[in-house]
Amino acid sequence: MGPRRNTEKAKDFKTSVKKLIKYCKNFLPTFIIAGVLAIAGAILAVIGPNKLSDLTNEITSTMMTGINFDSITTLALILLLIYCLSAIFSSIQGYIMAGATQKISKKLRKDINEKVNKLPLAYIDSNSYGDMMSRMTNDVDTISQGFSHSISSLIGAITLLIACLIMMFITNWIMAFTAIGSSLIGFILVAIIMSKSQKYFRQQQKSLGDVNGHIEESFSGHDIITVYNATGKKKEQFSRFNTSLYSSTWKSQFLGGVMPNIMFFIGNFGYVAVCVVGAVLVTQNMISIGTIVAFMLYVRLFSNPLTQIAQALNHLQSSAAASERVFGLLEEKEIRQTEKIKPINLKKIKGDVEFKNVKFGYTDKIIIHDFSANIKAGQKVAIVGPTGAGKTTLVNLLMRFYEINSGSIKIDGTDIKNIDRSDLHNIFGMVLQDTWLFEGTVKENLVYNQEGIDDEKLAKICEACGLTHFIKTLPRGLDTVLDDNTNISQGQKQLLTIARAMIQNCPMLILDEATSSIDTRIEATIQKAIDRLTKDRTSFVIAHRLSTIKNADLILVLKDGDIVEQGNHKKLLAKKGFYADLYNSQFQDNN
Repeated sequence: MGPRRNTEKAKDFKTSVKKLIKYCKNFLPTFIIAGVLAIAGAILAVIGPNKLSDLTNEITSTMMTGINFDSITTLALILLLIYCLSAIFSSIQGYIMAGATQKISKKLRKDINEKVNKLPLAYIDSNSYGDMMSRMTNDVDTISQGFSHSISSLIGAITLLIACLIMMFITNWIMAFTAIGSSLIGFILVAIIMSKSQKYFRQQQKSLGDVNGHIEESFSGHDIITVYNATGKKKEQFSRFNTSLYSSTWKSQFLGGVMPNIMFFIGNFGYVAVCVVGAVLVTQNMISIGTIVAFMLYVRLFSNPLTQIAQALNHLQSSAAASERVFGLLEEKEIRQTEKIKPINLKKIKGDVEFKNVKFGYTDKIIIHDFSANIKAGQKVAIVGPTGAGKTTLVNLLMRFYEINSGSIKIDGTDIKNIDRSDLHNIFGMVLQDTWLFEGTVKENLVYNQEGIDDEKLAKICEACGLTHFIKTLPRGLDTVLDDNTNISQGQKQLLTIARAMIQNCPMLILDEATSSIDTRIEATIQKAIDRLTKDRTSFVIAHRLSTIKNADLILVLKDGDIVEQGNHKKLLAKKGFYADLYNSQFQDNN
């Protein structure tokens, strides 16, 4: 079981790296330029010790007869030029790589943002918001840092390593084998550590997503957690996630940090080996002192790229683990797109809606069994039923947030499968139970994504929705910025979203518990505004408070995913069936 698991992890690591390389193929010319500069800088850095050896030999050979300052000055200037050019090339390469990695990060964030908009609602509902945010922020930053610290370092380090090997063998093969032998131990240890540490890097990124998801959930539901005295349980959950993150991070960082320390020790060990072997060879007149000086630099140059490779592989492991999560999101199945069979003219939408033998379920659990209904243009349709009957699911199917298993849903005779989703969404205005306002002015929230809305029209709609007094009480009226410091009730938020739907002026309307957060004093005003909003529009109203849908043209009573009754309020009460029981039970509960 162990070898198989290690093989799978190695495969995951290679797959993640391959996906990352493929994703960055458009930046290949930039990487090539950076690589050429890194190679040039590395070659110049390797030539330096050879010239330093010549300089040392020149000084030692002329110490007794008189130092040749002209020759020494020339060699010193050449050596200075070599190191300056090496530094310049390395700096330019670092600048280019920094720009490229940030562009890759920008592209990743953009692609993730676009991907989220294409994901089915089922994926959004089944995954933590915090975890998805972590993929867009922490994981992308990890990939960026990995690129910045690994790609250029690997190119330069490998070039320096190869060039250093060539120069060492050209200079003296015995000393070359001495340096290589002392460093080989480091390679073996780094390889062992690499094989053990990858699982901790992968767990670190997952645990980070879990922590972010938990924090987001705790902050958004802080009031409920406090009321139910669940802070202790939440602390225990956070402690568990935090401990997992601590454990995986500690192990990954420790194992990653051990590699440079091992290479540092190997480098010092190499110095000792070169000095001892070099001293023996000097006493036998096989090499000069300048050769020892050159090899001491070669050992440093040889051990440095090994350290850089170890560090680069460390960053690469983090990047691979982050890539696994990022590309896992980018490769998720998207909402099935359809081509427009015909463009939808929003001005000509009448609003006839037909549900025919609609069947839908989440995985193996069927929610809607065999739903059929005909709604005429301009009708106000109320959808009622106990919790879990399929009311909101029905609306989600109408908006194509989910795809039906079988049957059809048609608007004006056109199957919604043949309508582009953006066109379909433009047909409907929607007011949900969960209000959504963004940080911006009141006016910006009201005219969200709409153009050509003048102040006069805005004032009329605000008056119709009972918002005029509330807006006058705000410090800057419509220009007041809604943020965390703005004191606004849930009911007022709902009023703003209803006004937003009125401004949108769509031919069809969906109200999902739109009055649930409004007190009874304002309910009458809002009900009148909703009546004006739904006039001459096909509208679907989901309501638990049955007193609000008495004037509906058609009431669909759902139970266990099927229509058990349909008709207007008076007819359904006269039947004394399931609807009548629901309606009467509410008044009994109120009493």
